[in-house]
Amino acid sequence: MIELKAHDRYDYVPLVDRADYTWPDGKRLALCICNNIEIFSFCDGLGSDSATVGAPQTSRNFAWRDYGNRVGQWYLFDLMEDLGLPASHNFNSLLFDHCPQIAERILERGDEFVGHGRTNAERQDVFGEDEERRMIAEATEAIRRFAGTPPKGWLGPYLAQTDVTLDLLKEAGYDYVLDWPADDQPFWMKTRSGPIMSVPYSIELNDSPSMVFRQEGARNFEAMIVDQFDEMLLQSRKRPLVFTIVLHSFVIGQPYRLRAFRRAMEHVLKRRDDLWITTLGGVAEYCKGQPIP
Repeated sequence: MIELKAHDRYDYVPLVDRADYTWPDGKRLALCICNNIEIFSFCDGLGSDSATVGAPQTSRNFAWRDYGNRVGQWYLFDLMEDLGLPASHNFNSLLFDHCPQIAERILERGDEFVGHGRTNAERQDVFGEDEERRMIAEATEAIRRFAGTPPKGWLGPYLAQTDVTLDLLKEAGYDYVLDWPADDQPFWMKTRSGPIMSVPYSIELNDSPSMVFRQEGARNFEAMIVDQFDEMLLQSRKRPLVFTIVLHSFVIGQPYRLRAFRRAMEHVLKRRDDLWITTLGGVAEYCKGQPIP
């Protein structure tokens, strides 16, 4: 008999066996925009490429990614203003040193900072426990120093974790994580210091896997958003769900992609009155008082 390795971080509770609840004002579908703002090392470390998966780091693909911080993010801020949308920003802490105006705009908007490591030129699953603890502490303190409060949520660069990441995040004061895309509802995960919440974060409705790694077109991504939304709105009649759209400014911030995203959001927001439009932290805070598994 084959014995499967288990993580022992959460129990299997199928969707149909869970308690029902509603979002604020009786809403059944929560909408969260999850925006990744990242910084990379020039011709060094890790980083995406616009044309070839796994390409070496070059001045070309560094500049393509830097377009997001120089241009694409500002287009995206304007679009979110046009549509009246809040956002949660997964924020590399070295951006405070290199692109401080982005952080200032987030603070002005009243959006949420989510811990996202120091830089996406590295990933934490190669660290020992002490080194990982230091990295989490550095990223957390940078946000606390700028925003006045520490972040409550965490997404690791590349959604990478070690065997003790959840323990370290709980011990560092985090309330929720985004690294486990196992559900369309929040659920509790176990750590050595008590529970931490997993909040839905989409790998499917995510511009980077879709348009960079799977080479989907912008119109395909637009159709994905529309179909995902329409189906989840229908499914939410039976149970509360979280509809997340995940963005990267160097991907979605290209104008032709932004135009497709704008059309998709205009479709979604025709049902604005049926939605709880919030942040990831808003979902986590509300669910502390709900019977989530």
